[in-house]
Amino acid sequence: MKSILVTGGAGFIGSKLCLALLKRGYAVKVLDCLLSQVHGNNPDETSPLYNSIKNKVEFIKGNVTSRRDMVNAIEDIDCVVHLAAETGTGQSMYEIEKYVSTNILGTAILLDILTNTKTTVKRVLVAESRAIYGEGRYFSDELNSFVYPEQRSNSDMRNGDFEVKYPGCKQNLTLVSTPESSLLHPTSVYGITKQVEGQLVHTICPAIGIEDVSVRYQNVYGPGQSLSNPYTGILSIFSTRIKNGNGINVFEDGKETRDFVYIDDVVDATILCIEKSEAVGRSFNIGSGIATDVFTIAKTLVANYHINVPIKITGNYRIGDIRHNYADISLAHDLLGFKPKWSFEDGIHEFCKWVDNQEIKEDNYNKSISEMKSKGLYR
Repeated sequence: MKSILVTGGAGFIGSKLCLALLKRGYAVKVLDCLLSQVHGNNPDETSPLYNSIKNKVEFIKGNVTSRRDMVNAIEDIDCVVHLAAETGTGQSMYEIEKYVSTNILGTAILLDILTNTKTTVKRVLVAESRAIYGEGRYFSDELNSFVYPEQRSNSDMRNGDFEVKYPGCKQNLTLVSTPESSLLHPTSVYGITKQVEGQLVHTICPAIGIEDVSVRYQNVYGPGQSLSNPYTGILSIFSTRIKNGNGINVFEDGKETRDFVYIDDVVDATILCIEKSEAVGRSFNIGSGIATDVFTIAKTLVANYHINVPIKITGNYRIGDIRHNYADISLAHDLLGFKPKWSFEDGIHEFCKWVDNQEIKEDNYNKSISEMKSKGLYR
């Protein structure tokens, strides 16, 4: 394969991937609508991500929900890396039409074109998400088996009990890593859309003779991610608040965990999925394989910036959020040779060093929380 289309290629992951693909000799085309929430209202002036690929790739400003734009984008393309999506668990719970349209309809239009027109496309790689797993995998000593808890109840969380529950279990469950074979039961609109995207690609592509791959990114972070988007990216949200001298409000009890994976590792893993024949027909967790709690994230950022702002454990929670989830990345290691190179400590240090050299962005965190409160989704 010589020519690659990256939808959403001006985004955080997409732009870094494009630059890496160019270094490897690929011809790269990008389809991106330059969403103002990510790039600002004047991308030429406000978007370092867009400017990092501008005049280096063939760029089409357009939308994945436009059939005309998508037809133009896939012309003379060998591989499609479909990253374009609305992202943000909380926002998806009240911007439902927007998330379903961009994520599901956008993927459907791509596949409809590939099915019903003559195409040079040989492989489609789609970005799923760790959100498709909902709550991760746990082990029950009482049942002597792995279990997959459903969404936590409002009544428990109102009473400050944030741990997951499972029918028939009185003892606490033990968190374990979540492999690709785990139950898919997303707890947010965003998670549902990403699950459907993956299912569409894995259903249609083999039927029409196109290779199919999906990647389930965990919490991706690193230099270049948007510092002005208050809806996604906990490291960015916390960093912007710290830089504005505002305290950090940690949801629940601060013990909730996520799998944070550095952007360079994500790009390396994605290229393996583009190039390796072993990737075909598979879904891969792309993460660090390590669970880190949110309170530790807040403390680490404050320490790195040397700005002493208060960290408050609020007990508040968002509907649709999960308690824990970290990836089992053994499949990507065994089949593709993927091994994360960046430790959490080194990655956070590099991220903070980059933030220190950026213009301080307006803190819109309270606006996003107010939106969720007005919808009854923040308690």
